[in-house]
Amino acid sequence: MLVAVVGGTGTVGAHTVRALREKGHDAVALSRASGVDVTTGDGLDEALAGVDAVVDTTNLSTLSARASVAFFEGGTRRLLAAAERAAVSHLVILSIVGVDRMPHDYYAGKVTQERLIAAGEVPWSIVRATQFHEFAAQIFRQAAIGPIHLAPRARLQPVAAAEVGGYLAEVAVGAPRGRAQEIAGPLEEALDRMVADYARTRGERVWTPSVSLPGKQMKALRDGLGLPVGEPRRGYQTYAEWLTSLRE
Repeated sequence: MLVAVVGGTGTVGAHTVRALREKGHDAVALSRASGVDVTTGDGLDEALAGVDAVVDTTNLSTLSARASVAFFEGGTRRLLAAAERAAVSHLVILSIVGVDRMPHDYYAGKVTQERLIAAGEVPWSIVRATQFHEFAAQIFRQAAIGPIHLAPRARLQPVAAAEVGGYLAEVAVGAPRGRAQEIAGPLEEALDRMVADYARTRGERVWTPSVSLPGKQMKALRDGLGLPVGEPRRGYQTYAEWLTSLRE
C-alpha cells in the first residue's frame, strides 16, 4: 500500500513511517519541509494523489483551547476534503486516551478533530494513546524557572512512541476500525517522579519540586482521567527502560 503520514518527521510520525516501510509498504512523510502544510492546504492534493491510506500525527505545542481548536479544526477539514478528492480509502488519526473525559486546553482541539473525522465521508480509524515517555522531557524543558524545573503531579501510563508508531502502521494498512483499541504503556507512573528521574538521568543539577498546577486539565490528570479504561493494547517498554536507552 501507499500510505501518507502527515507529520511524518515528528516524534510518532517518524516511527510510523519506519514501521510501514519495515512491513513492506510505501510510506511518504508529509511535513512543511516537504511542501505540505495542513494549516493552509498547500501541497495536500498533490501529496495525496494515488494514496491508499493517510495517517495524521500532526501536533501543536499550546495550552490554549482556542489555539488548539483552531489548528485541529482547520487542518482536519482541509485534510478530509483533500482525502475525499483523492478517494483515499482509510484515514487514521492519533488521539489521546481520556480526551473526551477532559476536553480542556490542548485536548479541546483533539476532541474537535475526533468529531470531524467521525462525521466525515472518508472511512476512518481513531487510535487513542496515552502520553509518551518523551512527555516528561517536554515538561522538564517547558516548566523551568532558572534552576527550578517544576514537576507537576499527575497520573499517567506512558507508552513508547515507537510502539504507538508501529500500532498506527498496523491500523493504517487494515480495514477502517472506527474507534480502535486504545494503546497504553505497561505501568502507571507519577509524572512528578518521571520528571525528577529524567533530570537525574540527564545529569541535570537542578531542583524539581513536585507541584499541583492549576487548571481543569491538570486536575483531571491528577485524578487519573488520562488513564485507560478497560483493557487497552499494552506497550512493552517501561519508562525506566526508556530512561536507560538515553544513557546508551
